[in-house]
Amino acid sequence: AEVFATDDWLVVVEDEHLIAGLTPDFARLKGLPLRGVAVTAASRRFDFVTRWFGPNVGVNEDPVTGSAHTSLAPLWAARLGKSVFRAQQGGARKGQLTCELAGDRVIISGEAVLYMKGRLYL
Repeated sequence: AEVFATDDWLVVVEDEHLIAGLTPDFARLKGLPLRGVAVTAASRRFDFVTRWFGPNVGVNEDPVTGSAHTSLAPLWAARLGKSVFRAQQGGARKGQLTCELAGDRVIISGEAVLYMKGRLYL
């Protein structure tokens, strides 16, 4: 595996099938100095797959972490030689996103399900 430090630890593994079987020790991850850990691999169905673990910020596993993809997209751009990616993130809960490099920014899009609607009065 290769490891890179951004806002998160980015761990690149060779086989996408390793991603699904991860069973992290969240107590040990909580002691790491960065925000979270993203474990990622190239994929046959998507350009890359990822799982993100963030016990330091109170989220053991996030099914879709847009902020992590701002670091993952440039990493995969360098490896795959392209600027638009289809990605999947998650373990038991998964989400798919499209990431597009646009200069020094990453445009992230995808579908979401509305689960709450409300009003806030100030």
